[in-house]
Amino acid sequence: MRRIGVEERRARLGLRHHLAATARAGVVEAARDLVGLHGTDPATVHLAAQARMAVPEVAAVERALYEDRALVRILGMRRTMFVEPVELMPVVQAACTDAIAVQQRRLLQDMVGRAGLAGDPAAWVEEVGTAALKALAARGEATAAELASDDPRLAQQIVMAEGKTYEGRQSVVTRILLVLAAEGRVVRGRPRGSWISGQYRWSVTDAWLPDGVARWSLQDAQTELVRRWLASFGPATVADVKWWTGLPMGQVRRAVAGAGAVEVDLDGAPGLVLAGDLDPVPAPEPWAALLPALDPTTMGWAGRDFYLGPHRPVLFDRNGNAGPTIWWDGRVVGGWAQRRNGEVVLRLLEDLGADATAAVEAEAARLAGWLGPVRVTPRFRTPLERELVA
Repeated sequence: MRRIGVEERRARLGLRHHLAATARAGVVEAARDLVGLHGTDPATVHLAAQARMAVPEVAAVERALYEDRALVRILGMRRTMFVEPVELMPVVQAACTDAIAVQQRRLLQDMVGRAGLAGDPAAWVEEVGTAALKALAARGEATAAELASDDPRLAQQIVMAEGKTYEGRQSVVTRILLVLAAEGRVVRGRPRGSWISGQYRWSVTDAWLPDGVARWSLQDAQTELVRRWLASFGPATVADVKWWTGLPMGQVRRAVAGAGAVEVDLDGAPGLVLAGDLDPVPAPEPWAALLPALDPTTMGWAGRDFYLGPHRPVLFDRNGNAGPTIWWDGRVVGGWAQRRNGEVVLRLLEDLGADATAAVEAEAARLAGWLGPVRVTPRFRTPLERELVA
């Protein structure tokens, strides 16, 4: 059985995730090879792209998203927001998002019923959703607030977590748009503000992507999703595949078999790679990177010891969300943050030596210059990030 050790796994990571200096690429290529960039925190998309692009420009990312429309935001694996190449949108939709859409529609119907907004919640949600689609088609694009002004039902409020300490209210239009987006009927477009804003304009999918979106069967889509993931993240364990996809284990095993994965030895643990991916991978030149909170590489595996080591407690929050990380040659060695004055501050958790430390500091200077006047605070705060900005 082919053995793939930690050092080769790190080499694959550096090359295939476009983090080694010689492997940097364009934003669409990076998103394609990572099977999507995490989009829960809007800043992550641009920061993750910046770390991987040969010529890192905000304008290039925005052009791919909003002008060329080669990238699109979609709720996908683990009910997480991703920015995907448009050709992968139907794969993610069929593999993961269709099931999420069913859950979200049922959840909204339950909310409407408990709020007493309708005697027949299912019919009401369908009717209001259709009204929202018509209003959006008439406008061409609109924010949630603009749509709410078109129909009073969309402006109604639903109490969330009633009676809990974290009770809150959410407008019907927000939940309707979530359902319609999960069903692939609307898409998020350009944000209202800058690239760190999370308030989006919406469009009907057929208008945003006039060439249409292909349809995949569930089984074929899940197989293709796992195949693409293993091509970039393999070798990995079946537990890694299950965690990343968020799929039931039975569907994971079927997709792994369909992708033609074969077993390898990960230093005594069983792992998986694609059948044509058994050749040794040479290590790139040592590289440094500052990756953002929720970066797709940091969040890529369930089993993170081969690149994270003992640093999980200070670099992740209690819910498993990764904060900003410093990488050296395929492993996490510290964390970083941006202070209010714009300074990018570092905390190395290991002694790297003078040359590696200088390379990390050079990356920090590059990032600070790229950020300019923009201030970034991660949506999910981690212990080290909080400490650095205190």
